Amino acid sequence: MAACSLYLTAATQAEAEKIGRTLVEERLAACANMLGPIRSFYWWQGKVQDDAEVAFLLKTRTDLVDRVVARVKQMHSYAVPCVVTWPIEAGNPDYLAWVEKEASG
Repeated sequence: MAACSLYLTAATQAEAEKIGRTLVEERLAACANMLGPIRSFYWWQGKVQDDAEVAFLLKTRTDLVDRVVARVKQMHSYAVPCVVTWPIEAGNPDYLAWVEKEASG
């Protein structure tokens, strides 16, 4: 089973923590890391926005990504939440085995 990392943003620390904890509790992710406050510039509804956000990471199995995205969309305050993924190509085999075991979906 392949593992991957996901990068997400949320409007507040509380929202990021709620989403991260829920995904771990539901075993859709093995781990959630809160990275903390960031400042984001982005286009939204025809204007450049300048907002504070909270960034966080998840580690899960690639076969669970669609379910993670769907669950984040259910819980998130944004109409279009940032959820992007990239594969974990290599790493500590023991850690990757732990991700596979704990993200049991």
